[in-house]
Amino acid sequence: MSRLQVVSGKGGTGKTTVAAALALALATEGKRTLLVEVEGRQGIAQLFETEALPYEERKIAVAPGGGEVFALAIDPELALLEYLQMFYKLGSAGRALKKLGAIDFATTIAPGLRDVLLTGKACEAVRRKDRAGRFVYDYVVMDAPPTGRITRFLNVNDEVAGLAKIGPIHNQAQAVMRVLKSRETAVHLVALLEEMPVQETADGIAELRSAKLPVGRVIVNMVRPEELDATDLERVRTMSRADLARSLSAAGLGGARRGQNAEKLVDPLLAQAEEYGERYLLEHEQRAVLAELGLPLHELPLLAEGMDLAGLYELATELRKQGIS
Repeated sequence: MSRLQVVSGKGGTGKTTVAAALALALATEGKRTLLVEVEGRQGIAQLFETEALPYEERKIAVAPGGGEVFALAIDPELALLEYLQMFYKLGSAGRALKKLGAIDFATTIAPGLRDVLLTGKACEAVRRKDRAGRFVYDYVVMDAPPTGRITRFLNVNDEVAGLAKIGPIHNQAQAVMRVLKSRETAVHLVALLEEMPVQETADGIAELRSAKLPVGRVIVNMVRPEELDATDLERVRTMSRADLARSLSAAGLGGARRGQNAEKLVDPLLAQAEEYGERYLLEHEQRAVLAELGLPLHELPLLAEGMDLAGLYELATELRKQGIS
């Protein structure tokens, strides 16, 4: 597995949930994972039922087997201060710039700078080693921006390296791109078995490949259980109303006057079966489209009880069962 796992997806597909579950799955068996948030929504804190994340790496969960999940919500302004101190040794001058609002001004007039700082901080965590020369984190998982802007977000350092031909900014941008375009990185896309998310996933993969960014896996989220298969649906479609009513009556449905009352259930059941059949066909069509993309395909179930911390661990277990570890 690549050490930097980037998770993107169309809004509403549950990419933050998948990123969190992936971080848990990778942290099992004593591994250390850093889960990075870059959009300032504090979605990770909500999922792990903890207080809002500061701009520091904090342990938020223990995975099966004793692994640890740390989390970091990157603040672009504080990241810029850190950057200025690292490369220009500004010290108190950097803090003065913050008070004057210069940092907020800089990240506002140059939106690309914000993305440079976010990706740079994540890549720094990937490269960081302890005094013994070992990587501090086995994996870094980034809850990245949506599919529509993921390629520009990850590729912004290429543009910066081209603008700044020399100096620390150029060198930093090049170092970040060496990580993002190497085998150390994999960009996973989260989809639903619906036409728009699948199309956006296909478009996103094409853009990433065009930019020579490493595409990893497609993870289909919130997959509903298959109550009827194709054979069952065909049987329902060809069964006469009278036969269906008799079957319902024989099954004890309809009360005392079973024959008459069972007939009242026929229309609602047929309508429900038709609706299910349409969804079944659509989902199988979209699954086939995703399969044609030529990437490893994984599916996570829709949790009937909703998403909570226990559900997150359940999804992590499912990812491990499917070979993500």
